[in-house]
Amino acid sequence: MSEAVAVDMRILDKDYRVACTPQEKPALVNAARYLDSKMREIKDSGKIIGSERIAVMAALNIAYELLRHRDDHDVDLNLACVEIKKMQDKLEHALHLSPKGAAV
Repeated sequence: MSEAVAVDMRILDKDYRVACTPQEKPALVNAARYLDSKMREIKDSGKIIGSERIAVMAALNIAYELLRHRDDHDVDLNLACVEIKKMQDKLEHALHLSPKGAAV
């Protein structure tokens, strides 16, 4: 297993240091940038005041996006499975109708 490295990041004008593996670092940095941008959007809207409330709203928005994306992906996967099943049924039907002596 890789040894942990420290990653310094700045989120909504506060510094954080997080440990991760070298392989995880790029994704962690991207996640921190994304969180920072979401928190800044909420702060700049002026509707929410206080770092804790901004963080909770950003977390809620990100969780919503994640769940919506997951649900959309599940729907796409279900549709793909239905189409694959239809193709399998057609292939099986075609193989059973093949001329005598043909491999089935």
